[in-house]
Amino acid sequence: MSDNKSADISEITPYNFSIVEKKWQDFWAKNDSFRSVLDSSKKKYYVLEMFMYPSGKAHIGHVRNYTIGDVVARYKRACGYSVLHPTGWDAFGLPAENAALKQGGHPKDWTYKNIGVMKKQLQSLGFSYDWNREFATCDEKYYGFQQKIFLAFYKKGLVYRKKSEVNWDPVDNCVLANEQVIDGRGWRSGALVEKKSLYQWFVKITDFAEELLSELDNLSGWPEKVKTMQRNWIGKSEGCSIKFKTNIGEEIVVFSTRPDTIFGATFLAISPDHPLAIKLAATNAKIKAFIENFKRGSVAKEFLDKQEKLGIDTSVAVDHPFLDKKLPVYVANFVLMNYGTGAIFGTPAHDERDYEFAKKYGLPIKRVVSSSNDEDEPPYSGDGVLIDSDFLNGLTVVEAKKAAIQKLCEIGVGKRETFFRLRDWGVSRQRYWGCPIPMVHCEKCGIVPLEEKDLPVLLPYDVTFSEAGNPLDKHPTWKCVKCPRCGEKATRETDTLDTFFDSSWYFLRFCVNDTNDGDLLKKEDVSHWMKVDQYIGGVEHAILHLLYARFFTKALAECGLANVREPFENLFTQGMVCAETYRNENGDWLFPSEVRKNSNGEYEVVATGEKVVVGRFEKMSKSKKNVVDPDEIVKNYGADALRLFVVSDTPPEKDFPWTDEGLEGCWRFINRVWRLFVYAKSKGVCSDEASKNINVGELDEDVRKLYKDFHRTIKNSTDSLEERAMNKVVAHIRDGVNSIYALLEKIEANKPVFSAIIRDLIKLTAPIAPHLCEEAWSLLGFDGLVSDGRWPTYRKEYLEVSTINLPIQVNGKLRGTVEVNIDDGEDVIFEKALQIQSAQNFISGKPIKKKIFVKGRVINFVV
Repeated sequence: MSDNKSADISEITPYNFSIVEKKWQDFWAKNDSFRSVLDSSKKKYYVLEMFMYPSGKAHIGHVRNYTIGDVVARYKRACGYSVLHPTGWDAFGLPAENAALKQGGHPKDWTYKNIGVMKKQLQSLGFSYDWNREFATCDEKYYGFQQKIFLAFYKKGLVYRKKSEVNWDPVDNCVLANEQVIDGRGWRSGALVEKKSLYQWFVKITDFAEELLSELDNLSGWPEKVKTMQRNWIGKSEGCSIKFKTNIGEEIVVFSTRPDTIFGATFLAISPDHPLAIKLAATNAKIKAFIENFKRGSVAKEFLDKQEKLGIDTSVAVDHPFLDKKLPVYVANFVLMNYGTGAIFGTPAHDERDYEFAKKYGLPIKRVVSSSNDEDEPPYSGDGVLIDSDFLNGLTVVEAKKAAIQKLCEIGVGKRETFFRLRDWGVSRQRYWGCPIPMVHCEKCGIVPLEEKDLPVLLPYDVTFSEAGNPLDKHPTWKCVKCPRCGEKATRETDTLDTFFDSSWYFLRFCVNDTNDGDLLKKEDVSHWMKVDQYIGGVEHAILHLLYARFFTKALAECGLANVREPFENLFTQGMVCAETYRNENGDWLFPSEVRKNSNGEYEVVATGEKVVVGRFEKMSKSKKNVVDPDEIVKNYGADALRLFVVSDTPPEKDFPWTDEGLEGCWRFINRVWRLFVYAKSKGVCSDEASKNINVGELDEDVRKLYKDFHRTIKNSTDSLEERAMNKVVAHIRDGVNSIYALLEKIEANKPVFSAIIRDLIKLTAPIAPHLCEEAWSLLGFDGLVSDGRWPTYRKEYLEVSTINLPIQVNGKLRGTVEVNIDDGEDVIFEKALQIQSAQNFISGKPIKKKIFVKGRVINFVV
């Protein structure tokens, strides 16, 4: 390729990506080019993308996520940082077990086979990972150390076991955390979730609720949307607990954040799991039936909030604390035992769900807060002034809350309290392919933790899978073990840990230099690399993974296993990759290859000619047949073209519309840049020329402008990279390339200038298209690797703008633009504007009535 001496740049041989990309990937691997080194003489930078589940093949969404991270890693390395950029595999989970059921074989074999396939995919894309640190969460060493973490939590009092109502996925046959129930369905299977009462292991995330909430204010590098989602999930509520006396001698305690509305209360509602409800159900068949029906749905609050509000009158009544009246008590499906006290007082005029419930059952609706707008209909939950509320009348909502709490406390039925919406994290899963919980059950001693010398507890390979139950329940090595305390016969805990447990500390493990080191959280390494400087992943993980990871880091610090309390300094959430979808007239999904445009420009089915309905850019999914295979793209266009495309045009935090036309455009640009490099080589551009001094004052005006403008290109690209605006970086590079092309005829006469510009162009482009740029760097004779080189610098004096383009209007309509010096006076500017032909066409022969000049903004001629 370097021998191509054609004077015509268009005749240069196209970029041979298949040879170049393999060449440099082999070189990087052989020379361990991206090994992370603990170098205290350099500033460190830890960039990490959320590691992937080894499902079998990477998709374009993975490519976009990991390309963004790789661009950051390569840029920071060029800026002189010691960079840690690892990857691995979030490898436990139900899909592997389900695959074993459907296809035969073993989850372990299925998982490691997939890892092998997907690792090759990542390597084919040229990502600058330190593969020395690679691990999978199903590696025995990793989950063995995780068992040590579990025991440390247990000894610290952060782990406990209890019987509780749980979300049961009937398809995956396992428990789901509330966060894993979406619209009443399992987050993975999509099955309608049921309620079940089981003994479960829980982690005390609630012990950290206040810190998890307050520390969000200090996460300035996180998107506000994510922080808001976590604040809402943690859900700190300040209010009052109120005791209500019943007519059967019982007390019902209600926690309310709106005690100001107590005079608007017209009923009480208790959870189906409330002790009083269970007691009443023992002698009331209707209440019993209602409760049993309730257990068929999810226990997640979001699901219940969307359900129809249903209840049953218990015939129990309570005394109102301030009024001489009784309120009926209902068992209601929208009240959860896990939130507050499992009981509420209903104020239908000021709460949406209470209003819906009251309308259904004909309960009174009493308004006690007056808004400034008399047209506001109930339920009204805004600010206002209290009415029909005795001693609260005339107070604002804020004032009335304080007064109501004070009065309730004075009469002995109230207590000021703070509650959190956040519940303890249930980590038990009734499946095989997960980290074994290192506990045994002994008839004599009860639940006993294993000793560290007995770890790791390894998953047995010889298991039989069936649709029903956990194979560990039947395995002999689980059924017959010795109690570590008394030595008598015991059984192992058959539940395994939620896979979110696995991914809540992996970023700490990556910090340890030697993956074979027995200390998987070596403090020297962890303290050097943590926090993660840039974490990258989808916003869908805002509550699950990101909240758990924050909790885990704090809990590990409490146990003395880590010395940092927040894991991620900066968080970037990339958008999804979307593509067009196609359906025939029957609504069946079609592959793009099954569709074509006819002579009228309309889409039709290739085989039948029937009309096709095109859906504009939906999330890629196998079910919709709009998934693009990265392997095919790399095979046909190369990794650099794909990398360039997924960061082009669209801001990385926005959803990215995939189009074949866009990919083709990026492939053409890769070739345009390649031809420029080869052409420059043929004209004498080289490293020796780039090192020569450049006397800017002696340059032609247009070459001088090109040279100075490229310094602005460097600055703009640098600023955009710091902002993670990769699409802007690409735009700046394109502009720079176009400017160089415009002056190609002047290369030979200005070799030092063009050599310096092209040297810096290669550096700017290298984080996005590393294979192309390594080849060009070598082609032009620059020393070493571009991936080891320093980021280009710019001179501030060249950024000063001496000219400006001003719009020319004639009678208020844009008719052209003119370039003027910033220091030009009005008369000179008007004179230059009148020389612009496009404006002159609308002025010529007409008297100019008025000239208007707004400095730095616009010129307007009134004719």
